[in-house]
Amino acid sequence: MTQSENAGAASTRALRAPLAGVRIADFTIHAAGPFCTHLLSQLGAECIKIESLTRPDAFRKPHAVYGRMSAATFDQVSANKLSVRLNLKQPEAVALAKRIVALSDVAAESFRPGVMKRLGLSFDALREVKSDLVLLSLSSCGQSGPDSHFAGYAPLFGAWGGLGWMSGYSDGPPVEMRHVMDHAAGVHAALATIAALNQRRRTGQAQHVDLAAREVASAMIGDALVLASLGITPQRPGNADLAMSPHGVYPTAHPDRWLTLAVRTDEAWRTLARLLGGEGDADRYPDAASRIRHREDVDRLVTQWLATCDADATAERLQQAGISAHVSWTMQDIASDPHLQARGAVSPVEAPSIPARLAVGAPARFSKADQIGIRRLTPALGQDEDYVFGELLGLDAAQRADLQAREVIL
Repeated sequence: MTQSENAGAASTRALRAPLAGVRIADFTIHAAGPFCTHLLSQLGAECIKIESLTRPDAFRKPHAVYGRMSAATFDQVSANKLSVRLNLKQPEAVALAKRIVALSDVAAESFRPGVMKRLGLSFDALREVKSDLVLLSLSSCGQSGPDSHFAGYAPLFGAWGGLGWMSGYSDGPPVEMRHVMDHAAGVHAALATIAALNQRRRTGQAQHVDLAAREVASAMIGDALVLASLGITPQRPGNADLAMSPHGVYPTAHPDRWLTLAVRTDEAWRTLARLLGGEGDADRYPDAASRIRHREDVDRLVTQWLATCDADATAERLQQAGISAHVSWTMQDIASDPHLQARGAVSPVEAPSIPARLAVGAPARFSKADQIGIRRLTPALGQDEDYVFGELLGLDAAQRADLQAREVIL
């Protein structure tokens, strides 16, 4: 099967998916923006990633900084996508990019503000070729405001937005947020893009969606921001909860096998103590108020009770008794979980010359749709140019060879 047939087959299999028929011109790089378009592709959108050999996505390359010498991070955000090469330093490549946008519903980018304009691909320029375009711009601080020129990566988003300060223990430093911030920004961007598409359907008008990753972090700190506005300094809670005790992650008899507990009611507390052999000790803290007031003592008790317990068997016993408890799972636990496999949330994918591997699919299920999730693996650089340049744009082999010789397609 040719590259063009592969792309066409993938699109055909997605016909009943919720975003079937939506096409995205994807200029995003790194993680947050690509995760947004990856989510949309799992819901059926055809996503054409525009990239170049002259400046490949940092996540496409093996990257020792991220602790791996294979491009696993790129796989995480680029499966399902189609890939074409365009050297956007060349005016002819910009013109070809505009032709792709003209055939698309959405253009998505995650550069620093101003980059798209310098390339000749601003919102105004793209509206000239697609009058009802939805343009998503995802950046650190947004397209306007005094900090709009700042660059940033995931740890900085959490730092700027206050989420890092509120994560960790009260006697320790703020906790750096990595991919969780990129993915949170990507989820918000995907939701905003779908909202803009819905508005376009009603109004027929173009829309520029401006999303700042640091504001996503700020939106997640909730009551801490309310306290600060009242002049009260919020404290990092660690694993504690304002209304529950015990509440946290506790060691068990096996090293690195941790049990997560959340006990809300007095009845659940008594049941926990009975099952773990600590009924006498539990009587010292009979109600939630006393347990919260003596939180450290309660945590020591629970740690003592669990010291000789098997985490998995204990979690199952507690669940059967109606107590919220579960082992803090490793990645291997998740990969082999029969529940996730039965729902298709983790499923094997394969391609010629590539061994089958597990991929994380779309978490939502639709009663009136199918073929959501991962339909094809990450594309090689330029893998889908027969389909995009040939079928969609109508360039013949001679034209493409000429563009490649002049490094327009590169």
